[in-house]
Amino acid sequence: MAQLRIALAQVNPTVGDLEGNAGLIVDWTRRAERAGATLVAFPEMMLTGYPVEDLALRSSFVEASQNALERVARTLADQGLGDIPVVTGYLDRRHASMARPGLPAGSPLDAAAWLYQGEVLVRSAKHHLPNYGVFDEYRIFVRGDTLPVVRVRGVDVATVICEDLWQDGGPVSVTSTADAGLLLAINASPYERNKDDVRLRLCAERAREAGCALAYVNMVGGQDELVFDGDSIIVGADGRLLTRAPQFHEHLLVADLDLPAAPHEPVTGPVNALDGTTISIDHRTVSEDPLPAYEPSPLVPTPPLDDPAEVYGALVLGTRDYVRKNGFRSVILGLSGGIDSALVATIAADAIGPDLVHVVLLPSRYSTEGSITDAEELVKRQGLHSKIVPIRGMVDAFEAELDLHGLAEENLQARIRANIWMALSNEHGHLVLTGGNKSELATGYSTLYGDSAGGFAPIKDLTKTMVWTLARWRNEQVGKDVPFLHPYTQEPIPEAIIVKEPSAELRPDQKDRDTLPPYEVLDPLLVDYVERDMGRDALIAAGHEPALVERVIRLVDLAEYKRRQYPPGPKITPKNFGRDRRLPITNRWREQC
Repeated sequence: MAQLRIALAQVNPTVGDLEGNAGLIVDWTRRAERAGATLVAFPEMMLTGYPVEDLALRSSFVEASQNALERVARTLADQGLGDIPVVTGYLDRRHASMARPGLPAGSPLDAAAWLYQGEVLVRSAKHHLPNYGVFDEYRIFVRGDTLPVVRVRGVDVATVICEDLWQDGGPVSVTSTADAGLLLAINASPYERNKDDVRLRLCAERAREAGCALAYVNMVGGQDELVFDGDSIIVGADGRLLTRAPQFHEHLLVADLDLPAAPHEPVTGPVNALDGTTISIDHRTVSEDPLPAYEPSPLVPTPPLDDPAEVYGALVLGTRDYVRKNGFRSVILGLSGGIDSALVATIAADAIGPDLVHVVLLPSRYSTEGSITDAEELVKRQGLHSKIVPIRGMVDAFEAELDLHGLAEENLQARIRANIWMALSNEHGHLVLTGGNKSELATGYSTLYGDSAGGFAPIKDLTKTMVWTLARWRNEQVGKDVPFLHPYTQEPIPEAIIVKEPSAELRPDQKDRDTLPPYEVLDPLLVDYVERDMGRDALIAAGHEPALVERVIRLVDLAEYKRRQYPPGPKITPKNFGRDRRLPITNRWREQC
């Protein structure tokens, strides 16, 4: 056996910020060097950020990535860090490919590189290109066919990229043939609920398949709709969890591993993989001699978060990074006294601090006194900036010129409110946060260019019942040490807001139940129809009431044009309204009702 001290740098790059991301590689390599690491690994596409989407098709961007990789290798050496092997993701291209229809322009590669002593030691590329859910990689990348195996301190370390773990065959299936002592997987694996459990089972299965320990380093941070939760993992050859990084913040996971010594004669050349492809094992050597024996530090896995904490952490990180990475200094939203805007304001305050959150109270002729006082109480508890702008006079002015009734009159109020948010955004540079939840988006229970207006929608992927769950969970955390929460001394959301019956307050005595089924009945049906793609008959067979199934299907299908115009928001379910679910707006197909 040989010892290796590996450092997994779970960090937060920004798409397109090649110099900033290169700086992160240098800074975190220095931290790894101070921790005594003999190898440091960074996430997939670390140098460019992920996902780069169609930036991969621009030659100028690919060349900038290639040049940045060479520069960061030299910078590491110039700063005395060249003797630590560094594994990082970046964007490359296949030079020999010819341009032809059916192939991505320029043949880009989702690539990995080993950097050592100022040089790029070896390069490889992702073999399995995901083309499901939020991924379009088959459209923008070409496939790699190499398994790099690098000998470090007498241990052979094989490297694969993200999806290569999730699919059978390919590089992972030839790792045991290569006699590797460690399988290193670099990842940009987006968060969704309960994925941490799936991820651990996957790593355990692949470690047993490869016959060696597996180190899985994952990106952390928000990128548009996606949130990367970190949750980097190391498992033994038997699949047993050895150590684990925390979720939702940057972390250097350092682990002392006892690993099999490399074979005398390395395995090289082409090998047939289980998926029928040929993988070439590319063996390189950094250092043959094992480390002198030393006392390893104990491995202590970070306990996983419970479900509400995990979801809330994803929303906070996604909101913070959208604000920060897009250059906004503050946010603004309408605070109605209802549960949705209350939770959005609370998430924003946890994400960027209460002093950077501005709320506008916009009472109308139908607003109740309780709604105003409840909103004011939330402002007081959280220390937010607030402004009251009554809209009755504005509504009266419109109605004096337009003869509006019913729904048109209701929507006018919502659109006037949106005009005020956007005007204050323009005046002061705030990002407008939108308060709609997934239940409303699904059924079309929102006003286009009204309450749906804004730049980012923090609770877009939460059903209404989950909104209540998170509000109660957030109040229960007062006095507890939770890293991603602001330390309030009292419950940030007044109980009166949580127990209040939901209402848009756009007509006298209006309640959500006037238009929608009870949320505890509606939400499970929406999950089955939207996230699980169940048709009418399957929904009824699952126990949903037939008349309700037909009514809800019609509501969801007719609202597609509204959802297409909705702002982005953090994805936390297996299928969100956005990158995950792409249906035609002009569409005459209807489930047979």
